[in-house]
Amino acid sequence: MKVLIYFENDEGIKTSGIGRALEHQLKACELAGIETTRNINDTFDIAHINTYFNKSRKLIKKLKKRGIPVIVHGHSTHEDFRNSFACWKLMSKFFYKWLDFCYKKADMIITPTPYSKYLIKSYGFNDNVYDVSNGIDVSGYEYKSEDVDAFYDRFKEYGLSKGDKFFMGVGFPFERKGIDDFFEIARKYPDTKFIWFGFLKRILTNKKVKKWIKNKPTNVIMPGYCRGSIIKGAYHEATAFIFPSREETEGIVVLEALATKCPLIVRDIGVYHPWLKDKENVRKAKDLNEFILLVDDILKNGYSKNMLENGYEIAKERNLKAVGNKLKEYYSMLLKDKK
Repeated sequence: MKVLIYFENDEGIKTSGIGRALEHQLKACELAGIETTRNINDTFDIAHINTYFNKSRKLIKKLKKRGIPVIVHGHSTHEDFRNSFACWKLMSKFFYKWLDFCYKKADMIITPTPYSKYLIKSYGFNDNVYDVSNGIDVSGYEYKSEDVDAFYDRFKEYGLSKGDKFFMGVGFPFERKGIDDFFEIARKYPDTKFIWFGFLKRILTNKKVKKWIKNKPTNVIMPGYCRGSIIKGAYHEATAFIFPSREETEGIVVLEALATKCPLIVRDIGVYHPWLKDKENVRKAKDLNEFILLVDDILKNGYSKNMLENGYEIAKERNLKAVGNKLKEYYSMLLKDKK
């Protein structure tokens, strides 16, 4: 069995969650002994399409004519496109059409969580939908002193020293990601540093978010996109990771926080049901006031070690070997059905 793993515009998506999913998907297949190719002119038994743009749609049409089974990966939904890029309402007219076309033409849809599976099935285009986590390379997030050193070396210009308390957030600066609430939480704690990792070109950032960033509290640091040792060191040293996103299909950064045993506060939204449980493996907040109360509690009382360990177990369940085995199961099922 040989599988085409297709992502359109690798360079453009590399800093996004879908870009991270590409790395994870390829590694998961390798660990499960699945032969893959990125070349559309190669020979392969199944095509696993991960993007929805023009080239992706043309490729799906071509593959269907050739009788090659097509899996479309449900990284995106109507719901998580809202309140994202500048002019998202105008763009959505086209994006939803592209997305629906790909889901409708797929022989199978694989999506990260039961929640995103529910949403995609609710569109009524395809009942052949299965959930498989994007996964996490747990071993790659083990504590390393060099990662911590790299983080503090990068942030010493901001006056951050080892032992200082700080909170972090990660993601595109979208309204959907809750960057407004992140800023408001930071405003309540002017003597504590808050770091938001993530970058989006100005032309793609909507006016509301530009205004928020211009008027952000002085204790918020926005270093742009960081990866590798710097971001891993941040996870290991952060007082907590705050993820106030209002809509996700999974959230790879959440898995990263769990894998590093970083205290984690998420918004109480559907995507985390039933795998993340408040006070068991994570803390959940319904609104800004609850986020502030939880930050206050962590600053005063710390974070339960049991919750950290329970969260780590969640990450281990989604290790890339397990993801690869699950993908292999669905690839084999689809090939068998087609034959």
